[in-house]
Amino acid sequence: MLHTYEFWFVVGSQFLYGPEVLETVAARAAEMADKLNASGNLPCKIVYKVTAKTNTEISDVVREANYDKHCAGIITWCHTFSPSKMWINGFANLQKPYCHFATQYNREIPNEEIDMDFMNLNQAAHGDREHGFIAARLRMPRKVIAGYWQDEDVQKRLGDWMRAAVGVAVSRELKVMRFGDNMREVAVTEGDKVEVQAKLGWQVNTWPVGQLVDTMNAVTDAEIDALMDEYRAAYDFASEDTDFIETVRYQAREEIAMKKMLDAEGCKAFSNTFQDLYGMRQLPGIASQHLMAQGYGYGGEGDWKVAAMTAIIKAMAAGKTGGTAFMEDYTYNLVPGAMYSLGAHMLEVCPSVAAARPRVEVHPLGIGDREPPARLVFEGHEGDAIVVSLIDMGGRLRLICQDIHCVKPILPMPNLPVARVMWQAMPDLTTGLECWITAGGAHHTTLTYDVTADQMKDWANMMGIEFVHITDGSTPEKLEEELLIKDLVWKLR
Repeated sequence: MLHTYEFWFVVGSQFLYGPEVLETVAARAAEMADKLNASGNLPCKIVYKVTAKTNTEISDVVREANYDKHCAGIITWCHTFSPSKMWINGFANLQKPYCHFATQYNREIPNEEIDMDFMNLNQAAHGDREHGFIAARLRMPRKVIAGYWQDEDVQKRLGDWMRAAVGVAVSRELKVMRFGDNMREVAVTEGDKVEVQAKLGWQVNTWPVGQLVDTMNAVTDAEIDALMDEYRAAYDFASEDTDFIETVRYQAREEIAMKKMLDAEGCKAFSNTFQDLYGMRQLPGIASQHLMAQGYGYGGEGDWKVAAMTAIIKAMAAGKTGGTAFMEDYTYNLVPGAMYSLGAHMLEVCPSVAAARPRVEVHPLGIGDREPPARLVFEGHEGDAIVVSLIDMGGRLRLICQDIHCVKPILPMPNLPVARVMWQAMPDLTTGLECWITAGGAHHTTLTYDVTADQMKDWANMMGIEFVHITDGSTPEKLEEELLIKDLVWKLR
């Protein structure tokens, strides 16, 4: 996914300095792009495009970037002084994410070499401030990264921003397949699909469960055999009994059919609900889990918003190994000194977050009035993570992000037949819970070890939506004030 995108490096200058200086600027810009690409710290390629000296050059490269499907964003830098009025038309029309890279070619000021020729050539401190003003004046969403371009931490910050920008590119092309509608009477899974498509680019539509059943009926035994081999290679089987194997094979049939429909429509996310399984013998369990392991987003009970966010975050995290999963807060351990949230779902938690090799098991579901389905059972691994929830506030979209620390479950829970992750919520369980509820966070989330809150903030800023971050320093009182101010600000937009 990431290798299909690139970022265009546009350097600002002007004709004032003469052709020799401009040739040096262009050569250095190309060198910087090559060395950044060779650093190993960027997930996507940087392509040096132009040293822009006029309004026309800037407008042309922006127009080209807007219509190039491989360009996921523009990175600008002013080696010399680039008068900012020439950037207005281009910036006004820019439709791709924008990062202002405030750096300079030389790390140090050279004591013996510095003279007026050096000063004219090396005016990044001058040029970047002029450049920054016009973006502020135009109130553009942007990321400013300052630091020396060869430093690893600076390169990694640039790489993190690239991943967020790829999330924007994925979002704007995302299609979500809904098998049936929402779970009845649930509020937070509802939302304005027209507004979401206008704002985020998502195409969210419904396909009948009957069409899925027809597709399932056309799946061959040879196709099921091949997928069963994949299951055996990745997971342990709890039994080899005939009934057990037939149950798993039915899940394979469901997965093959769903994947065929998703791929035929170009959809990278899907939702379903146990209240609409007409013609199906089982609610998809391992079928949904294995699709998520391949990068598809999923949402239970018809929750198309969390399905889409899971697909986007998985795309942002491509190449990382911590894992990203559809998640739901289920129950709490409220013992003083050992307060934890237990996240799980009926069936569908992605095995990318597993601490050890998952196990295929078959158990009754208790709801949905169908056969006991096969599912993957495992514990999530330890580590810092975030949970993310996108909600529709009726006039704007709000992205809520909470810092968490995942732990090995403090209890073995031998009779709980589902995948689960246990975590400490920041700043603590009860305070974090009060903050989450105050902000309107959903019960469904995307949990990720690979994408950071800063990256999700960048994504939200690029998409033009509200961002709320619950951290180690959050309190309900401070959050209430923040939400009140944001409510006023967003009503004025």
